[in-house]
Amino acid sequence: MIRPATSADVPALHTLIRELAEYEKAPHEAKATPQQLHEALFGDQPAAYAHIAADDASGETVGCAIWFLNFSTWRGVHGIYLEDLYVRPTARGAGHGKALLTELARLCVERGYERLEWSVLNWNTPSIAFYEALGARPQDEWTVYRLTDDALAKLGAAPEHEAL
Repeated sequence: MIRPATSADVPALHTLIRELAEYEKAPHEAKATPQQLHEALFGDQPAAYAHIAADDASGETVGCAIWFLNFSTWRGVHGIYLEDLYVRPTARGAGHGKALLTELARLCVERGYERLEWSVLNWNTPSIAFYEALGARPQDEWTVYRLTDDALAKLGAAPEHEAL
């Protein structure tokens, strides 16, 4: 069963995010609190959205997709950027991951969005095989860059128009 998350799902979502961070060998990077997650998903100006995968028999939350809108200047329309897709190891192989991606693809089609994009760690070969089996293709010509922590603070504190 796939459904949009509600504010009551925040504790389960937070737990799933922590599990994903462990799986991706980066638990120290998962710093978001349940309160931050609640504000991002259900505050006055939501910045992200989430869908829950629940076990049909027990109703237990077994996975999630957390996403936000992006925009293609070339296509002139929004798309969905999938920030996190996670299914608990005990629930993998039952179709939850595919059902979550199918729901996001359905939203794209329904709303006229032309892209559904995400990133995957290069070492995560099971996920890569799963995505490619669905027809997704890597965008090898692009490299992701990121500013965080000290580098972000330094650049953000630089005077306007300062040459690097």
